[in-house]
Amino acid sequence: MADSSNPPQIHTLGELRASDHIERDVRDEIRHNLLAALRNGDDPWPGVVGFDDTVIPQLERALIAGHDVVMLGERGQGKTRLLRTLVGLLDEWTPVIDGSDLDEHPFSPILPESIRRSDELGDALPVAWRHRTERYREKLATPDTSVADLVGDIDPMKVAAGRSLGDPETIHFGLIPRSHRGIIAINELPDLAERIQVSMLNVMEERDVQVRGYSLRLPLDVLVTASANPEDYTNRGRIITPLKDRFGAEIRTHYPLDLDDEIDVVEQEADLVASVPTHLIETLARFTRYAREHPSIDQRSGVSARFSIAAAETVAAAALHRAAVTGEDLPVARPVDLQSVIEVLRGKIEFESGEEGRELEILDYLLRKSVADVVRAHLGGLDMRPLVAALEAGHPVLTGDRVPAVEVIGAIGDDSEVLAVLDEIAARLDADDDAERASALELALEGLFLARRIGKDEDEQGRTAYSVVADDELERDGA
Repeated sequence: MADSSNPPQIHTLGELRASDHIERDVRDEIRHNLLAALRNGDDPWPGVVGFDDTVIPQLERALIAGHDVVMLGERGQGKTRLLRTLVGLLDEWTPVIDGSDLDEHPFSPILPESIRRSDELGDALPVAWRHRTERYREKLATPDTSVADLVGDIDPMKVAAGRSLGDPETIHFGLIPRSHRGIIAINELPDLAERIQVSMLNVMEERDVQVRGYSLRLPLDVLVTASANPEDYTNRGRIITPLKDRFGAEIRTHYPLDLDDEIDVVEQEADLVASVPTHLIETLARFTRYAREHPSIDQRSGVSARFSIAAAETVAAAALHRAAVTGEDLPVARPVDLQSVIEVLRGKIEFESGEEGRELEILDYLLRKSVADVVRAHLGGLDMRPLVAALEAGHPVLTGDRVPAVEVIGAIGDDSEVLAVLDEIAARLDADDDAERASALELALEGLFLARRIGKDEDEQGRTAYSVVADDELERDGA
């Protein structure tokens, strides 16, 4: 939904009444805009991947019903990303009483001060406009969050100005009331102390504000959303039962079900400083998916999509580092860069107790398994015997974090049969220039090594040599 740059040129209540403006509460506003998008075939959820047939239909039904929503899912499943897209379902611009603490609608003032101003000024009541992005507020629930943060507290400055403690206008409103006519998202809701959760009960159900003995009846118009990790939800922390009951919809998220969705998430979210070929993105996506299934990895904490995103960024950084060292003009990631992922990102995964000391071994195994899958998927059926023969007849193909792409390509020689194989490999992996062809060649060589058709050695300088070795050495290197 594209946003225009300027709000309507309406500045008073009288002008607003004379326009065609229709007042809607926030739930009706979201419902109206969601249904309009669906009828027009527009995507209400830009950037959300992998939820089309599962989470999205549930969320759309909840919003059409006007329900407050809590999203449950392991870390890195896109819960916050999904909640933030709700902003696009609000009207682009909405009128508010200028100077109001709670952005009240000019047709419906709710604070005593705003009601007085409306009665006194009538059609001259000043009107301001709020963009939809200003109507979404987010709060990370932390153990030190207070009732004042969420609901409100007495403002000592207002008391010092001469107002009595019994005056409701001495209240300084918290984040939820200040989200009036908008959306509030509370991330990691179970981390809120239970007594703080209790303070939300009246706000969500009766829509009033209770602060230190005050009971100020305010018809708050706010959509309350929240996210929670199911593990926290049931063990470390919990959402108290009365608060759970006040959320109209409880929706479970999940990691991408399809490999293509996993790849799309990485390509969409990763901030890459160098080119990372699709076959390497796919390798990292498969690596992440294997990690989510392995019994030695704690699946209760999950393996976040941030892992594969950070992995792609790490591989790109390795490519840019090599280009800076070797003077290459075009930094392109190669399979040799994948090893940096294991050492840098091992801390993003939690292992089961009893696996101490085996972390790198497990991750290395899963990475090799992922590479083998990609080779089978893209290079399966390709006759690579000329490439193996070239290794037998010539020198090893050297690669590493200080070996430029031209040296990798040049090592295989100029035999026409070998170059024909390289051309086919490059075609299957959409590799055009030398840097991309070197990456494709490395993938093929790594596949041959994993199939135990060639050997691989690493020296102390971090260089890797692919060559043909004796059968007993192949057995040892491939084990």
